[in-house]
Amino acid sequence: MFKITDTVDWVGKIDWELNRFHGDEYSTHKGSSYNSYLIRDEKTVLIDTVWEPYAKEFVNNLKKEIELDKIDYIIMNHSEVDHAGALLELMKEIPNTPVYCTKNGAKIIKGLHHKDFNFVEVKTGDTLDIGKNKLVFVEARMLHWPDSMMTYMSGENILFSNDAFGQHYASELMYNNLVDQDELYDEAIKYYANILTPFSKFVTAKINEVLNMKIPVNMICPSHGIIWRDNPLQIAEKYLEWADSYQENQVTIIYDTMWNATRRMAEAIAEGIRAKDPSVNVKLYNCAKRDKNDIVTEIFKSKMILVGSSTINNGILSATAGILEMIKGLKFTGKKAAAFGSYGWSGESVKIIYDELKEAKFEVVSEGIKELWNPDSDSLERCREFGKNLI
Repeated sequence: MFKITDTVDWVGKIDWELNRFHGDEYSTHKGSSYNSYLIRDEKTVLIDTVWEPYAKEFVNNLKKEIELDKIDYIIMNHSEVDHAGALLELMKEIPNTPVYCTKNGAKIIKGLHHKDFNFVEVKTGDTLDIGKNKLVFVEARMLHWPDSMMTYMSGENILFSNDAFGQHYASELMYNNLVDQDELYDEAIKYYANILTPFSKFVTAKINEVLNMKIPVNMICPSHGIIWRDNPLQIAEKYLEWADSYQENQVTIIYDTMWNATRRMAEAIAEGIRAKDPSVNVKLYNCAKRDKNDIVTEIFKSKMILVGSSTINNGILSATAGILEMIKGLKFTGKKAAAFGSYGWSGESVKIIYDELKEAKFEVVSEGIKELWNPDSDSLERCREFGKNLI
């Protein structure tokens, strides 16, 4: 337990061991937390639970803080198992407690747990009086599931924002002004790039909706990572910036290579870019060796990406194919791209990458470049010129 205010306690779980999330889809180099909040006003309210592997631990710890039958309401801002995973264990103890969630939330919880709890379905603007404070519900569809919502606590002026504004970042320091700021924003932008990018138009609309409500926000309490208490709306401002086809002065080169020919092409292209414009931040990633979510974060920050692969079996290497599939799903906007690669006899890789980038809605600015076998000095010079021309 961690006391946030006289009325609100954090009762979640910090997971220092977590290194993969969403199956194997998201790398969490700095762990994470599953934030659950206990409000003790005239009525007692629990907001969210924790991930399923920690369900028994969560319920046992909660019993040390409060007699469970004294919990008047449970609010599930989101039904995904990292938030609602301990709900089943908790409801064994207090089966009749009302569970407040969206209509989609009730449907998904039933689908995941095959239980029909005492659901109270809410929508934007619905309220719940709990004493000195009032809870206001704000639906946040597709941030990042159809059931997502936020809960605003008037009086204390706390926004329980669920997945919005979170980070996979374990810290006992709990608050944004106490942790390393570079680490915090690295994890926040990675979280946005890998999870929320496809829903950017919803992000913009929902944040503007909340800001237009003119409600005071003293604290933002997300479901993962630290709590924003020092200038809490700074992260909302960042989200608006990130949602607007975000880019920095960066070109990211992503490749896989069989016998280093494509790697040498990537390095030569980078030399050409730097020679033409030294101010551009050029980053190179072998997608078979580097973390895919870190690469996605760099793509998110880039104004242009170059994707390369050797040709194999009339196709492309599997790591390049995998990162291209991720790119398509994330629906980046406002970015340029080009393809490159080496080949031995058939040489289809560049065309395949070109088509994939087009399908992913990148502005593909070149037919690409391919070089036969191990590139010689003339081939590498063509790659340098290719880089200069891209700039």
